[in-house]
Amino acid sequence: MIDADANRLKHEDSPYLQQHAHNPVNWYPWCDEAFEKAKKEDKLIFLSIGYSTCHWCHVMEKESFENDSVAKVLNKDFIAIKVDREEYPHIDRHYQDIYALMNRRGGGWPLTIVMTPDRRVFFSATYMPSDDKFGRAGLKGMMKVLVDAYKNKKEEVLKSATSIEEAVARMGAATANQKVSLDLSITKHFVQEIEANFDTKNKGIGTSPKFPHASTLDTLLDIYRISDDKKALQMSIDTLIAMSKGGIYDQIEGGFYRYSVDEMWLIPHFEKMLYTNAELLSAYANAYALTKEPRFKTVVKETIQNINERFFKEGMFYSASDADSDGKEGKYFVFDYHDSMKDLKSAGVSKDILDYFSIYPEGNFEHKQTNPYLSGMNAPKDLEKGKAILRANRQKKNYPFIDYKVQTSWNGMYLVGLFKAAKYVDKVYEKEALHSLDVLIENLYRDGELYHQIIISKAAKVKGYLEDYAFLISALMEGYAVDFEDKYLTLAKTLSDKAVAKFYKNSVWYMSDDDFKAKAEFYDASYASSLAIMIENLLKIALLTDNQKLYAFAQNNLDTQLAALKSVPSQYPSGLTTYLQSLLSPVVIKSSKQNLSKQKETLNAIHYPYILLKPSADENFLACKIDNCFAIDKNLKNVILKIEGL
Repeated sequence: MIDADANRLKHEDSPYLQQHAHNPVNWYPWCDEAFEKAKKEDKLIFLSIGYSTCHWCHVMEKESFENDSVAKVLNKDFIAIKVDREEYPHIDRHYQDIYALMNRRGGGWPLTIVMTPDRRVFFSATYMPSDDKFGRAGLKGMMKVLVDAYKNKKEEVLKSATSIEEAVARMGAATANQKVSLDLSITKHFVQEIEANFDTKNKGIGTSPKFPHASTLDTLLDIYRISDDKKALQMSIDTLIAMSKGGIYDQIEGGFYRYSVDEMWLIPHFEKMLYTNAELLSAYANAYALTKEPRFKTVVKETIQNINERFFKEGMFYSASDADSDGKEGKYFVFDYHDSMKDLKSAGVSKDILDYFSIYPEGNFEHKQTNPYLSGMNAPKDLEKGKAILRANRQKKNYPFIDYKVQTSWNGMYLVGLFKAAKYVDKVYEKEALHSLDVLIENLYRDGELYHQIIISKAAKVKGYLEDYAFLISALMEGYAVDFEDKYLTLAKTLSDKAVAKFYKNSVWYMSDDDFKAKAEFYDASYASSLAIMIENLLKIALLTDNQKLYAFAQNNLDTQLAALKSVPSQYPSGLTTYLQSLLSPVVIKSSKQNLSKQKETLNAIHYPYILLKPSADENFLACKIDNCFAIDKNLKNVILKIEGL
């Protein structure tokens, strides 16, 4: 056996790197030492990027990185580096873009990158089995080919690496900083593109694997509220209903899995990510505000309950839970018909519960197990008792691994969803959202520095990225709207100033403020674009602080992204929402703090989606944009009529 003690990952805090700390592979974390060694020894760099709750990362580890023969080749001919994509999102984003460029399709995890000693990419893949199978090249054979090519055909390898490097440099250059004019018709193009890719039978966007696309659904709701586009509303609502009844939603404990492996929403990839649930929490709360659909209210409440039960710790929220339990995908979440029937019978509960959740003898998953989804029959009278029995049935098994990192960005994103739930579904969530916001700030904002993540009981080490600033500021703005505590708006302004200073260099936004320069992108990837959210934050802060210079800065930054938005609007749902706010302008409603607090319910029911509230000395209600107040009246309803006229 190769000495596992040589593995440097044992000194890292990341739960993902800790999972690989005893591999026979001589892993390095992302560090200068690794790159210097690669240059000194003229060795290829083998970069593997993943995260702790990634099923195929576990598979590749078991097949390859725990395999002595694979490790022997990696240790001899490569410098092997492991990266936690959640710890270094900017590094992951950069190499995901390179993979997409090289393979003409989106990437994923684990991401496998091979580079020259001077860090130029010439090979990329996602999951690779150790030997050839599933129609995929095996890692063992591919490593030999790559090493042979570098040793014997170095000029060709370097030429290929140079061409990839040049192509990466050209990415986005065609639209960068082009000034184009857009108007409200962009919403029609957006809806048309979504409709062209919409699954009219099963609902949702695309085929398998099928993702929730929460930011797209939210943007469709905004478009409806602005232009009364019923197609936009219908696609969003139909998808939200289909997901809530499908297997992508945990029908027994609440909360959403990351995606569905089929187009019918039946069998999920069983990971639960905080960001998935955060964005869907916002979408369902917003949809409930529009429709009062009882199912949406149930989903919001059950999702919050599940996140509190599994992810909540000392006022903050963990990152994710795994798909696997005891090494088997979905084991905790699925049900055996006969075992479930036995438990129900002993409690005197009708088998209608099993029919309701589509739990049948033949199953719909491996080994005749069933992932529950709603069958369409009416809810049995003993539904809650039956769910409790099924929950207890599950809990005979071990719950999957939970990644115990607390990330500023994902916590901020989740708190936005929690504030939306408090605003539109149940005010009871206000108190816990404000408490968690305060705890997050206390733990992750230290001595004037915002940090990206923390392992509870350990010191924060990784400094904040653009996404941490963007999503925390967004949460601060929601917190400010609850009871107008100046500390939230003041901190939002402070952090926005810091974000500009840190991440905006030579008219370009970057994801980080370190030596690894990855540009911040306007498109939504796994979740909403932090750049789009940041520009939206700047617009809102400018309005609330009457800062026309900041407003102009935000608009100018948005202008540089409009060519990309115009080209394929459906790829930029968060960017489109930000553009619509710039085009139409958020409206600041001003009045005394007492007036605003008394009229919260009426203010929250305004159909126009872009409303900000700010207390003032005036006893009238004023509706204002950045450069003028266009309505003033003692009667709030008269002011709202003028706002809705926008």
